[in-house]
Parts: sequence; structure tokens; C-alpha cells
Amino acid sequence: MKIMLNKREEEFDADILSIQDMLNLKNYSFRLRVIKINGVLIPSGKYSSTYINEGDEVQMIYLMSGG
Repeated sequence: MKIMLNKREEEFDADILSIQDMLNLKNYSFRLRVIKINGVLIPSGKYSSTYINEGDEVQMIYLMSGG
């Protein structure tokens, strides 16, 4: 499957995968993040039950705080 992840083409050896699957495969562990699929904000509680499909545009934004 090919998707656009943060404006870069990524390929996964799966027909469909959940957001949590993608995070695990990419070894993304940063906790403060926002994920959108095709412009739709996905709540973190739905990462395991929300699926990414061929051609989807996924945005992952890391949240940082500072002072």
C-alpha cells in the first residue's frame, strides 16, 4: 500500500492498516502528537480502530511545549 505521510510517499506491505499499526511499523513513540487522515482529525483513542487505505494522505504533527 502507498500513502502520503507528511507529504512523502511511504509504502507498506499491507492492504490496510490501522494508525496504531503504522505507528508501530515506523517506530514512532512520541506521545504528544496529532494525526489527520485526509484532513480529518483522528482522536488518539481511535488509533487502533481507524484504518489507513491506499492513497490516503496522513499528517502527523508533533506537539511541543516550551516557555
